[in-house]
Amino acid sequence: MNDLGNNLTVKLYNGIEINSIGYGTWRVNDGEAKNMVKTAIDLGYRHIDTASIYGNEQGVGEGIKNSGIDRKKLFVTSKVWTSERGYDKALYAFDKTLEKLNLEYLDLYLIHWPCAPHISSDYKRVNIDTWKALIKLYKDGRVRSIGVSNFLPKYLNDLMDLEYRPMVNQIEFHVGYRQEETLEFCKQNGICVEGWSPLGRGKVLSNVTLNEIALKYGKTPAQISIKWCLKNGVIPLPKSSDKNRMKSNLEVFDFELSTADFNALNSLNLGSSSGLHPDTFNR
Repeated sequence: MNDLGNNLTVKLYNGIEINSIGYGTWRVNDGEAKNMVKTAIDLGYRHIDTASIYGNEQGVGEGIKNSGIDRKKLFVTSKVWTSERGYDKALYAFDKTLEKLNLEYLDLYLIHWPCAPHISSDYKRVNIDTWKALIKLYKDGRVRSIGVSNFLPKYLNDLMDLEYRPMVNQIEFHVGYRQEETLEFCKQNGICVEGWSPLGRGKVLSNVTLNEIALKYGKTPAQISIKWCLKNGVIPLPKSSDKNRMKSNLEVFDFELSTADFNALNSLNLGSSSGLHPDTFNR
């Protein structure tokens, strides 16, 4: 993945452009989502990320509507949950998502988690059937791009020879948890990487190295974390309910990390902040 640096958008392999910083809505309830999404759009966010399991698609849709912005200027993502894996169920889940969001189309639709061997001995077929449903939605023009979330290379490999390979893989990605193998696989195969929990759920923001670098640049640890994602070629999806922090998280295009500082952050090994992993995730 190329250094996104000061790029405001990234072009997927199908030519669709996606904003290089998104607004995440995980753990935002339906009632809060309406105001938070509108605030995010007012502040300049154009890339909104939600999922059916978040239970806030209706609120996200209301926030989009209340913003008054031209729909074509937004990039909206949602995801099919594990209980809706499979061809027919995924198509039905997409219909419900569009209905809740009150939108005519999505810009990106993802498989939220791969089916893994500990879930089903037939996990490869389950993943392929679900992916074929997303391909149908894409070919029918109901979604502008399709991808996966939390897919390791061994799960991605099963999809690579189908009519379309994933355009995006959204993974946990933050300082101290770089998922280098998955990042490199995606880079080699033209798959754009998005990073969920790019601030490590707040757990990594107290790291000494990160704070020393932030002090050097006159930036917050969160801003350095977001810039680090971009320099790794990853689209960060920070979430905040605080208006000032929401604004601050966008203000990362006026400086560059030195190679030395970038490498220092890359060398940190803090582990997953979520504790979640596709090989053990049980839903």
